[in-house]
Amino acid sequence: MSTNQTRPVGQTAAAERELAPKRPSSTLTLTAALLGFGLICLDASVVNVALPAIGASFGSGMSGLQWVVDAYTLAFAALMLSTGAFSDRAGASRAYALGTAVFALASAACGLAPNLPALIGARVVQGVAAAVVLPASLALVRQAYTDPARRARAVALWAAGGSAAVALGPVAGGVLTTAWDWRGIFFVNLPVGMVILVLLVRAPRSRRRPAPLDLPGQVTAVVALTALTFAVIEGGVAGWAALAVAVVSAAAFLRIEARGPHPVVPLGLFRDRTVSVAVAAGAAVSVTFYSLVFVFSLFFQQVQGLSALTAGLLFLPMTGLIAVTNVIAGKLAGRHGPRLPMLVGQGLALAGLLGLLYVDAGTPPALVAVLLVPMALGCALTVPPLTAAMMDAVPAERAGLAAGVLNAARQVAGGLGIAVFGALVADGFVAGMRLSLAVSAALLAVTFALSFRLAGRSARKA
Repeated sequence: MSTNQTRPVGQTAAAERELAPKRPSSTLTLTAALLGFGLICLDASVVNVALPAIGASFGSGMSGLQWVVDAYTLAFAALMLSTGAFSDRAGASRAYALGTAVFALASAACGLAPNLPALIGARVVQGVAAAVVLPASLALVRQAYTDPARRARAVALWAAGGSAAVALGPVAGGVLTTAWDWRGIFFVNLPVGMVILVLLVRAPRSRRRPAPLDLPGQVTAVVALTALTFAVIEGGVAGWAALAVAVVSAAAFLRIEARGPHPVVPLGLFRDRTVSVAVAAGAAVSVTFYSLVFVFSLFFQQVQGLSALTAGLLFLPMTGLIAVTNVIAGKLAGRHGPRLPMLVGQGLALAGLLGLLYVDAGTPPALVAVLLVPMALGCALTVPPLTAAMMDAVPAERAGLAAGVLNAARQVAGGLGIAVFGALVADGFVAGMRLSLAVSAALLAVTFALSFRLAGRSARKA
């Protein structure tokens, strides 16, 4: 006699549903991508307010604090040139899971760091992981939404999440440092990372695609940027030696990119004037915004003697409006082209910088917070239209490559700006801060003039 028992049809169907793999969810995929992108953007700014506490914990001077920021920024920027290709080769979902897991582990290493070199090393690993997460997160969003209209809305949400995270960074840094410790700004990444990995279970599995890697170009780019940053931060005989290494490596990079079959930075892109101006304007805006958040984080605490929490809250007026301004800028660019928002944005930022030149140790902190607003809003108004202008200037099949070049240039500029401005304020804070403001103003004045000429040309094309 047979021992098999027949189960009711309803029970069989229910069991099959339990065993069947769950279908990918576009909403959960977008949530996972947005959380990861927000996390890596947050870590680019959250550490600034915690720098005095880190310096006190390890007895570090200005150069050590600069490396805490730049170790992340430069690794992120330099490797972003190749990680898009890596994401294609590994598959976006696998690359994203790997990048998120490594980022979380590196964050734990930052929080447990026993000394400054260990913290800087862990920050480098964080930057490497962040460079993998960024292109993979956007690729996941593109995969999850096949309808162009829904995809456009999803990408807009993804971008707004990054802007909101950058804006939240100084405030979150102040709150966590005061309520917990500077190590809390890194430990908070762990639960977020775990949530992302759980959500990825419902993300679509990505196909692997052949994508060429330019390893010689990538290596020489890393060496050149690291050596140049070392030269600016450390100075002295070692700094001059590092500068020589940077020059040689940069020359080798340009030679490789000019002759290689698959360059990470196709130099031909820059023959287009729109591309050149967009990259220059993006770099100037990044120097202005990221470097001055670094400088004023230290100014509020080291010069005016405020707490980390108060310093973080003083950034709220300038950061709270950034995401909204990004959206407005995108709409203006869509309606009028890049001319109006780029010129108004850079002009507003320039005016804000000139107003900040009058700040000194006795300026009321609330007034400084208000004076920072025009600079931040001007930068936020500039970035979306310059990005749109660059995307319009390149063929559709090169849009991803062009976006990677633009983002890498902006990150590199921000990192180098922190290195230069940190060196300037080290020998006299207020005088160095004013010189930093003047340098930023000069850069924006140049790109304002270039954007004005470019805008007229673009308008005629339209």
